[in-house]
Amino acid sequence: MTAPHSVAHPRPLTPDPLLRVTDLRKYFPVGTGLFGRGGSSVKAVDGVSFDVLPGETLGLVGESGCGKSTTGRAILRLIEPTSGSVTFAGQSVLDLGSTALRQLRRQMQIIFQDPFSSLNPRMSVGAIVREGLTIHRLAEGAEADKRVKQLLQEVGLRPEYSNRYPHEFSGGQRQRIGIARALAVEPKFIVCDEPVSALDVSVQAQVVNLLQDLQRDRGLAYLFIAHDLSVVEHIADRVAVMYLGKVVELATREDLYREPLMPYTQALLSAVPVPNPAARRDRIVLTGDVPSPSNPPSGCVFHPRCHHPAKDEACARIVPPLEEKAPGHLVACIKQAPTTVTWEQQQAAGATRPPERYLPLAALHA
Repeated sequence: MTAPHSVAHPRPLTPDPLLRVTDLRKYFPVGTGLFGRGGSSVKAVDGVSFDVLPGETLGLVGESGCGKSTTGRAILRLIEPTSGSVTFAGQSVLDLGSTALRQLRRQMQIIFQDPFSSLNPRMSVGAIVREGLTIHRLAEGAEADKRVKQLLQEVGLRPEYSNRYPHEFSGGQRQRIGIARALAVEPKFIVCDEPVSALDVSVQAQVVNLLQDLQRDRGLAYLFIAHDLSVVEHIADRVAVMYLGKVVELATREDLYREPLMPYTQALLSAVPVPNPAARRDRIVLTGDVPSPSNPPSGCVFHPRCHHPAKDEACARIVPPLEEKAPGHLVACIKQAPTTVTWEQQQAAGATRPPERYLPLAALHA
């Protein structure tokens, strides 16, 4: 087998991003053998790299199980990464001790996916929102009560709701409480871990609009994790697409939805529903099942399901670098021209079909 091609990392858009993630990996051990030896690992996150700029929203999309939420939690060290680096405002997150990490978490917060299980049912809304103020010693007593009521108003809830409990609220209202909790410590960066996926469509729009308003007023940066591409199109400035623990495409929202170049992204966009019952749309139907992250395919992890007409043996032998196909548009595909993997290198790996630009009509987003 030909040695894997070296994996390039995305070129930063600015020398001073708020968040820089480099070659992040999170492996979960499974099937450990005798004395803890010989076990395999689930490669939930496998070499992810990207930047988030101040005030920017980076959308992170992909199928369920591709590693999106694990990436967000590993960045915050809610779970410990296996390797890689995370730098926030010039500070290495993975090198911090417990005291310094607690201080940093005031600037990095998370909004969880499930607004029901993420709130303590035994605590009042006021106590839930006030908890961060108390831990970080930002306010006490009457000043803390005043701040809690201001936060509830800011997220569209009545101040008197502070005396109620989570079970008394709808899903959308509970998610607003979760947003108020995250805002209480005045963060600069928030991981939004599928914050609207458990909500009704009408409520989704309200929460997304709230997040945008808060970003404008507070200068927040978001990592917005979702599997709904229509929601991501509405809120994101740039979009990263994940498949089997890897980022396979990264581009501005406009470029990605206008010209998706990774065959996996093309299939995702072809599946976005058209809001017109009379309209018909062709879909790119992928064959086979998603491979197991404990035993990912060699070479390009997407090659067993790929529909690119130039797919050949080289795709199973060469790990594609995440490289620029157009300014600011990064794609991991050696068959999508142009590529830094030369035709000679591909032929040495068994290639029979040269790279070609491929953009099926079904992938074009209306």
